[in-house]
Amino acid sequence: MGKIVWVLLVLLVQLLLAIDALTVDRLNIWPMPKSVSYGHGNLYMSKDFELNTQGTKYNDGSGILKDGFSRFLDLVRVAHVEDGNFSKIDTSVLLQGLHVVVLSASDELQYGIDESYKLSVPASGKPVYAHLEAQTVYGALHGLQTFSQLCHFNFTTRIIEVPMVPWTVIDQPRFSFRGLLIDTSRHYLPLPVIKNVIDSMAYAKLNVLHWHIVDTQSFPLEIPSYPKLWDGAYSVSERYTFADAAEIVSYAQRRGINVLGEIDVPGHALSWGIGYPSLWPSKDCQEPLDVSNEFTFKLIDGILSDFSKVFKFRFVHLGGDEVNTSCWTETPHIRKWLTKHHMNESQAYQYFVLRAQNIALSHGYEIVNWEETFNNFGNKLSRKTVVHNWLGGGVAQQVVAAGLRCIVSNQDKWYLDHLDTTWQQFYMNEPLTNITNPNQQKLVLGGEVCMWGEHIDGSDIEQTIWPRAAAAAERLWTPYDNLAKDPRQVTGRLAHFRCLLNQRGIAAAPLAGPGRVAPVEPGSCYTQ
Repeated sequence: MGKIVWVLLVLLVQLLLAIDALTVDRLNIWPMPKSVSYGHGNLYMSKDFELNTQGTKYNDGSGILKDGFSRFLDLVRVAHVEDGNFSKIDTSVLLQGLHVVVLSASDELQYGIDESYKLSVPASGKPVYAHLEAQTVYGALHGLQTFSQLCHFNFTTRIIEVPMVPWTVIDQPRFSFRGLLIDTSRHYLPLPVIKNVIDSMAYAKLNVLHWHIVDTQSFPLEIPSYPKLWDGAYSVSERYTFADAAEIVSYAQRRGINVLGEIDVPGHALSWGIGYPSLWPSKDCQEPLDVSNEFTFKLIDGILSDFSKVFKFRFVHLGGDEVNTSCWTETPHIRKWLTKHHMNESQAYQYFVLRAQNIALSHGYEIVNWEETFNNFGNKLSRKTVVHNWLGGGVAQQVVAAGLRCIVSNQDKWYLDHLDTTWQQFYMNEPLTNITNPNQQKLVLGGEVCMWGEHIDGSDIEQTIWPRAAAAAERLWTPYDNLAKDPRQVTGRLAHFRCLLNQRGIAAAPLAGPGRVAPVEPGSCYTQ
C-alpha cells in the first residue's frame, strides 16, 4: 500500500512539472528576489560582452569582481556552442556589456555584510548596457548569479539572448547566515569535490560552508602546532594540508562564502588520540577527551591558534553534542580528579565546554555550539555563543527568549542525509516558527542544511545535496511575504533550477521522489 501511495505521489509531481514545463520561459529565478519587474522585449549578448566599472569605489585589486564576471560569462555559455552570425543582429538589440558600480572599497567578507544589489537590463540604449549596483563586491556577485539566470541560448540565432527586457531586480537576503554543512571525517572529500560544492552553493546564494572537518572516525586536517593529529586520518593520502585548508577558505571567500570550521569537543574526538593517546581517558575507553588532562586544553588552544591563521570567519564551531560521559566515571584517574574538584560528570561536561569557549574567545572568535550545551547549562554559556539547533523544533524559540543567538538546522526538516525528507519539507521549514517578538527574531541568524557524511562521498554528494538544499536556500534568502505558502506553487521553478544545475555540471537529482532519487523513467529534465 505504501509503495502505491509513493508511486501516485511521484506521478502527481510529474504531472505538475509537465504543466510547468510548457511555460519554461516564464519567470525562473531561484531563489526568488525581493522585487522583480520585466517586460516583453529581447536583447542578445554581444560576443565581446564587457565589464565596465566606471564610477565604482571598489578597485578590485584582488580580482574578485573580474573573476566573478569571467565565471558569469562561462556559466551563460557553458550549455551550448555559440556559433551564431552576429552580423545579422541589429546593434539596437545587442547588449554590449555590464556596468557594475560597487559603493564600498572593502572586500572584507564577514558575517552581516551588505549583500544587497540592484540589477537593471534596459530594452534599449545607445549603446545598450545592463547595470548592476551593490554596496559590496559580494552583493555584486549575487547580482551576477541572478543575471546568469536571465540569459538563455536561442536555438534559432545560436546566440545568448536576454528575453523579457526591461528587467529590474532589487534584492537582498532575509537572513545573513545561509549555511551548508559538509562532513569530511566520515568520508574524505577531495579538494575538487569541495570546490564543486562551493560553486553550487554560490548558484543558490548560500553563504556559509560549515566544514565539519574532524570527528570520531578520522582527523584528516594538518595542525602545524600538533603534527601527529592527522595520524588519525583514514590513510596518508586522505588528508588536507594546512595550505589545502587555506585554499578552500580563499576559494570560498572569492565567491562570497564564509567557511565555519568545527572541532566537535569533547565527545566526537576519538580520532585525536591516534596521534596523542594521552587525550583518551584510557586505551580501552577512548571518548570523550580526557577532561582531567591539562594537555587536552593545551592542544585545543594550539588547534584554535592555528585555525585563527586560516579561518577568518567571526565564528568557530566547538560542537559539544552527544557527549557520553561514562568513560570519565569508569576511568580511575578521571574519577579521582572529579572527586578532587567536587564535580559530577554533568558538571565536568559543563566545565569542559565553558573552558573550550574561553580558549576560543581568547583567539578572537565568537562561538557556535550544538544545542545540547544550551539544553544542559544554557545560562552558563558565554553571551557570545550561537546555539545551533538540530534535535527538533521549539529550541530556537527557547534560545532567543534567553537572549542568545541561534542557527536553525532541525534534523526532521534540514538534514540532507535523511533521504526520506522531501524538498517540499525543506521548503516549508520556517526558522522563525512561533518567534513573534521582533527583537527575538533578530537573534535568529539564519539556518543551515546538513550533509552528514556517513553514507556519502565524492560519488554521490551533489545529488544528495541538490535540489533539496535549494528549497531551503530560498526560505533563507527570499522575503517571507514572497515565499510560496504551498510548495506546489514553486515546483516548476525549482525543477528549472535543478535542470540549470545539471547544465552547469552539478549532479542535482530529480524533484519527483525522496532525496538522491534516480529518474523514474525516460523524459524531460523539466518533468522529473
